[in-house]
Amino acid sequence: MKTVITYGTFDLFHDGHRNLLKRAKTLGDRLIVGVTTEQFDIQRGKMNVVDSLMRRIDSVRSCGLADEIIVEEREGQKISDIQKYDVDVIVFGSDWRGKCDYLTEYCEVVYLDRTKDISSSSLRDVRHGIVQLGIVGTGRIAGRTIEEIIYVSGVNVIAVYNPKTKSAKQFAEEHELAYSFNNYDAFLERVNAVYIASPHETHYEYTRRALVAGRHVLCEKPMVLSEPEARELFELAERSNLVLMEAIKTAYAPGFINLLAIAKGGRLGKIHDVEAAFTKLVPNLPCTREYDTKVGGSFTELASYSLLPIIKILGTDYQDVYFDFFKDKSGVDIYAKAYFKYNGTGESIACAKTGIGVKSEGQLLISGTGGYILVKSPWWLIKSFEVCYENVFENESFSAPFPGYGMRYEIADFIRNINEPAARNYKLTREDSIAIAGVIERFLEARNLGSSHCQ
Repeated sequence: MKTVITYGTFDLFHDGHRNLLKRAKTLGDRLIVGVTTEQFDIQRGKMNVVDSLMRRIDSVRSCGLADEIIVEEREGQKISDIQKYDVDVIVFGSDWRGKCDYLTEYCEVVYLDRTKDISSSSLRDVRHGIVQLGIVGTGRIAGRTIEEIIYVSGVNVIAVYNPKTKSAKQFAEEHELAYSFNNYDAFLERVNAVYIASPHETHYEYTRRALVAGRHVLCEKPMVLSEPEARELFELAERSNLVLMEAIKTAYAPGFINLLAIAKGGRLGKIHDVEAAFTKLVPNLPCTREYDTKVGGSFTELASYSLLPIIKILGTDYQDVYFDFFKDKSGVDIYAKAYFKYNGTGESIACAKTGIGVKSEGQLLISGTGGYILVKSPWWLIKSFEVCYENVFENESFSAPFPGYGMRYEIADFIRNINEPAARNYKLTREDSIAIAGVIERFLEARNLGSSHCQ
């Protein structure tokens, strides 16, 4: 008996899937179909799978072509499956041509042409429509966002806004965007969702105006610099049934989500301390954003990251927070620490450390009564972490992808929440963002008082 195997996501099962399975079936006597998990697809950079794993398995089973269905959930599984099921032929779509030739050592590899003009992406676009996204700002982060969006289906960047006409036009030409604007209202009329990557002090007004215009918003960190502003914007979004998300990319990364599950799952026992540091040396040059005397500094620039694991693990209901910091001659903090005390969670403590003029180890350490989690620098680009116990032979290592700049995950969540309003799920909640804005607000108040220790 000749055994054939093929793999796929089989999202929004369509005639193209059926045709490929039918042709694969003719290559042997028995057809095994591997259906990939959503997590494995995310690891491969494939975003926005619509149907659940069980629904996709049921779709493959219902077509009546598979003799056996298995689940593909990890890299390297194909080789072990070939050996386990004594496979003679493995089949791929033509878009994989050449990429899987290494498997010829184990069995025959066949590439079949896809059915033209039929794809899950096209069906997804018919179901939801393509989100027409506009970008506010033309700096480094805006450019990186363009590079990341190509990995997310269901979204098309069509416009950019900058009050400086020349900057907007240059950015549009460089990234082949259809429109550039120096008028924000005209920009909003052209798009149905906005990604805001402008200077910190402009975030509130740009976000508010976009929400008033009925546009969904993904805003770079820090979304705003005060708790009242954050509350106002989230309430406005909720009244209008709009998606409002803060773009702290670590919050959406698979590795960080896995870390939270382990930290909250009881392996560490009772968590008593969370320490997170993010520092980078930034030269103090004219017009450098990080040294702006009003809203610049290490804390406004980097604390959104350092505060993230504290808020996600210990919660937003801290009893007290106070700060220590060093300032340069202009009054900008070049190094800062925020110390937290939690009473409601059983006397837990935490520390968030930031720096733009002082360099320190950029690690994340979560300490519990049963063990600790260590994420080495740069922890905010989390690809791996270790769970450590008293007995070092019990230590565990975990890894997860963080491809490119990592922004594709937050963009995929943004598009998914726009397209699925009845099933919106926020990895970074409104309460999280409001709490982070509140801490930043208190820090700025302390810094402006001129004291290095202010409660």
